[in-house]
Amino acid sequence: MRNQIEIYTTILDFAKADDRIRAVLLNGSRANSNVAPDKYQDFDIMFIINDLDSFIIDRSWINTLGKPLLQQLPDEMELGKDAHDENFSFRFLIMFEDQNRIDLTLFPYEKIKTDFKTDSLTIALLDKDYLFNNIPKPSDKDYHITKPNQREFSEVCNEFWWCITNVAKGLKRGEMIYAKDMLETVVRPMFWQIIEWNIGNENDFKVSIGKSGKFAKNFLTHFFYENILKTYSDSNIENNWNSLELMTTIFKEQQEKLAKELNLKNNLLEAENSIKYIKNIRTE
Repeated sequence: MRNQIEIYTTILDFAKADDRIRAVLLNGSRANSNVAPDKYQDFDIMFIINDLDSFIIDRSWINTLGKPLLQQLPDEMELGKDAHDENFSFRFLIMFEDQNRIDLTLFPYEKIKTDFKTDSLTIALLDKDYLFNNIPKPSDKDYHITKPNQREFSEVCNEFWWCITNVAKGLKRGEMIYAKDMLETVVRPMFWQIIEWNIGNENDFKVSIGKSGKFAKNFLTHFFYENILKTYSDSNIENNWNSLELMTTIFKEQQEKLAKELNLKNNLLEAENSIKYIKNIRTE
């Protein structure tokens, strides 16, 4: 497996030799000093280029970076595409045989002044035309948890307490797949949102917990973190009921705490009625 220096050298040697490539930018976790580095991190790279079409039509240049094992081309896929999105760039997501992964974005040079926004986690590795002389020192500020307003808080709480009753109905009927899907795709995001807001509040909204809360553990007590893990259950009905009730307890505590500290109106009756409904449907 090539190390970081070898990957950077391969990328930069290629970029220096190709006059179409005018700048090379590093984004993502490798530009974030708050993230402990490891060999599994992706290399999030952007090329600022002339003649984008030439890179898309003839893709033999990819082999200059290594031998691909797996690839994904999001901009050629219908999956996840928004028809209303206007995207000037083109992405090559490439896993190489040596297990290194490069997520490479090609951005057209002519769109720099009108459509380019510098991510706060940006390091210029190569800048042939001095386009990025004045970019600030990289930080994760673009990814900091943002303070909720009253409407955001109320809607997240309402979504949690309303939709979690569907999980209970699914468990009561023995519809495990439905219950799991509702829990993980609808309820869980609200659960994490209230926890995320509390972490943000405890840190002056100047921190990020990463994608899918992967760094949340760094901001939580061991006891609280272990309790959160207990809300992820197996396929046993009884275990799922226990996890569900634990989730309601945690959410209600986090809801009350955040409302008090941010002086937000808090609909506790909604929470209490939902909890009562879940307990009744479990025992009847």
